[in-house]
Amino acid sequence: MKHSILTLALTAIAVNLQAANDNPIRRNQVGYAPRQEKVIVIDGVNPTGKLRITTPDGKVLKPKVSRKAVSPWSGKTRYIVDFSAQQQEGQYQVTLGKVATCTLTVKERPLRDIAAASLRLFYLIRSGIPITMGGEYNRPLGHADTHVLVHNSAASPLRPAAAVISSPYGWYDAGDYNKYVVNSAFSIGLMFAAYEQHPDYFAALNTHIPESGNATPDLLDEMMFNLRWFLTMQDPYDGGVYHKLTTPHFESFVMPKDCHQPRYVVEKSVTATLDFAAVMADAARLFEPYQQDYPGFSAQAAAMAERAYQWAKDNPRAFYVQHQLKAPAVSTGEYGDRNASDEFFWAASALYRLTGKQYYLDEARAVQPKAFTTPTWGNVASLGAFEWMEGSDKHLRETMLQQLNDYCTEAVKSSATSCFNSPYGNSPHHFGWGCLAESCCCQALCLLYADKMAGTNNYLRYAQQNADYLLGRNATGYCYVTGFGDKSPMHPHHRPSAADGIAAPFPGMLVGGPNPGQQDKSGLKEPYPSNHPDESYLDVEESYASNEIAINWNASLVAFLCWLDAIQ
Repeated sequence: MKHSILTLALTAIAVNLQAANDNPIRRNQVGYAPRQEKVIVIDGVNPTGKLRITTPDGKVLKPKVSRKAVSPWSGKTRYIVDFSAQQQEGQYQVTLGKVATCTLTVKERPLRDIAAASLRLFYLIRSGIPITMGGEYNRPLGHADTHVLVHNSAASPLRPAAAVISSPYGWYDAGDYNKYVVNSAFSIGLMFAAYEQHPDYFAALNTHIPESGNATPDLLDEMMFNLRWFLTMQDPYDGGVYHKLTTPHFESFVMPKDCHQPRYVVEKSVTATLDFAAVMADAARLFEPYQQDYPGFSAQAAAMAERAYQWAKDNPRAFYVQHQLKAPAVSTGEYGDRNASDEFFWAASALYRLTGKQYYLDEARAVQPKAFTTPTWGNVASLGAFEWMEGSDKHLRETMLQQLNDYCTEAVKSSATSCFNSPYGNSPHHFGWGCLAESCCCQALCLLYADKMAGTNNYLRYAQQNADYLLGRNATGYCYVTGFGDKSPMHPHHRPSAADGIAAPFPGMLVGGPNPGQQDKSGLKEPYPSNHPDESYLDVEESYASNEIAINWNASLVAFLCWLDAIQ
């Protein structure tokens, strides 16, 4: 009898959890600012006559459906409900008859905590030091990287194969434990761009890291932790930059202290070297006021940036080709890229801004892009464009601004007819590996940039719509940032979160998101719930195609959410 009662109780709990997971009320689970647009979407259930919203002061509203939209992939009907007129702060209870219920939060600066957590995540994934200010996520030293081998692909006359170098610090790149210059540089560049637009905001942002309380903003302190690793990745004898620091193969799902593969720096690449040059040029500018904490760094960074650019000019076809590496072979993340024109543009742009030398202006003009593109690690032309929006060359500035405005005009066209009331998520091309960062956050960041440069608010509403999508108003109902919302990823493809014995993953991580490519499906214990582009997401540890985390993705989250928080 007791067994039957227990079985019934567990069944009831399972049913309730399933109901919560299938809640058709899709909304921003983190919160809305009082004066921003507030929209919820009812997914697949006609809310007519059933929907009620109870305001914080007890008033019961019967909102009407603003419009309907039908998914071109699943055929589901989505019902869009707008309650933007409600500006009272507090908790709103939403009831959909007996089908579902949820809570909406309206408050000033609803993104403050999640924005700070997205940046603090970089402290939690630091390499080469013990984590002592992470609370329950504290861990001992792993990967000191003071005994790193030069791979034979990276050998030079004064640094032969198997030579030992010290290359500590930096961030773990993604779900793995390696460190990649290309992705690190892109990540820093994206966060630098946001920092430059809101320096006062970042000066006041305390992320409770060991450097908090010094004279330097925490964001710059965090960047410096990775830049200290960058200083070790340039060959001091020729100026080229190693593509990555890596084990031959990915480690198992163990903690850093339990990893025992040898670690190598591998061959120099033109893309890593140019990304390094761009970031070091920007770092030289941005750290100049903070000599008290980082004496001499700016001069050192400037010299290293110019030397790296010269190596790239001398080796323009030095692309990283991983399958050619032998003894040992390497099978970790490649970050391969066979076109360096965008990297040349970014590096030349950053160096001109630093030095004012005509040489770099001519170099940038020679490879300037013909159209603005969303920033990604493999296409950094937009980071070069951002440099010119602050630059002194009138022609390049106006050209880049016009290209950005053309991009934004096109980006927002489908919002008014979209299923989830956002610019993002309306094309199958919006979904794929890392889409929530590259297609959602970075798109919105560009919209905010356009407004900032023009002194308008034409695109702010659309950027906030992308935040709403990211934080729960979407086809799966997930808030895609760990530790936030009432339905967020619990099992990301992230080794320390999987191996530390703590149920909750590191907070503040953005997962890759729906990926209809499903490149990992052959190794999964359970299938994806759907093949539809916006529903092809699986919250399991093995799903590296949809549920991994990465520094470039979190950098886009930092840049986007901190910018929104700054202007809210």
